[in-house]
Amino acid sequence: MAVKVGILSDTHGILRSEVISVLKTCDYILHAGDFADESILDKLRMLRGKLYVVRGNNDFYWADKLQYRLRFRIEELEFLLVHDQYDAGRAAAEADVIVYGHTHRYSEAVSDGQLWLNPGSCGFPRFGGGVSMAVMDISGRDYRVTKIEL
Repeated sequence: MAVKVGILSDTHGILRSEVISVLKTCDYILHAGDFADESILDKLRMLRGKLYVVRGNNDFYWADKLQYRLRFRIEELEFLLVHDQYDAGRAAAEADVIVYGHTHRYSEAVSDGQLWLNPGSCGFPRFGGGVSMAVMDISGRDYRVTKIEL
């Protein structure tokens, strides 16, 4: 049976009701940083999905306990979660999926068998991008990513 992963980044103090509706259906929630407000993290903690988060460049004193880089496994896939893709470093070599944010632009690319996924910003648009997030359905090592435009 497949698991459902909600993936978001760069909320910047905004957690839209549409995002919450999607995340309520997810077994896992990944946030690639830039909450900008601890209340966003608190709201995500109240949802049913297992939560993985990292600190972004706009997460200040309240986020001291959050890591900048986090490795974990979902099903048979090894994940690396960072805010800025350039922070992935050597740890990326061992990951099947690298999730990052920071640019506020959706990006999904497979390189050397690795998925590099930026869900975009679901806070507010910047740099000409829209407002988006992603949902990933995983079964073993098989996955399907769906971009959700808000």
